[in-house]
Amino acid sequence: MFDPTAFENMKVVLEGALYDLDITGDIIITDRNDWINTAKLSRKFDIYFQLPENPVTAKLELDSSLENLAAELLPGYASDILSGCYINLEFSFSHQQRIVDYKKVEKVLLDIWGENRKVIQSVTFYPLQKEKIMTSVASVKFDRIIYEDQMNDLVDMIDVMITTLEQLSSFL
Repeated sequence: MFDPTAFENMKVVLEGALYDLDITGDIIITDRNDWINTAKLSRKFDIYFQLPENPVTAKLELDSSLENLAAELLPGYASDILSGCYINLEFSFSHQQRIVDYKKVEKVLLDIWGENRKVIQSVTFYPLQKEKIMTSVASVKFDRIIYEDQMNDLVDMIDVMITTLEQLSSFL
């Protein structure tokens, strides 16, 4: 019988938890992607969601490389160290061209996700467009492998993402 990988198991649990919240109306799923890179033998899953009446979008990304897959399938190949996935989070919002208090955005993210997380912010805009709309993206990087035995933490992380959406939208 086929034994799903850690990536598949985590993806299914996260996807199910998010779609349950979508069905109850607590969140609105706006997009999802399931990527397989056959050149590098890697997988990536991402899902985007918002709170109702909230301008901030959250993106949860699950990423697994060939090394992660090999660690699961090949006995002795760094099984304990590499058999898992990477998780990245993004929070994005569009706004009129104005200065956003990016230090406050960073403080909110570090207060919620912890001082040991890496927060990266970027802003994009089209300078020749009549309406000067900017898109700000704040990424939270975990920079470590998440293992299958942390599945309950992944589901709890969704609640923390919802809290992040609420706090970011409160001052935008």
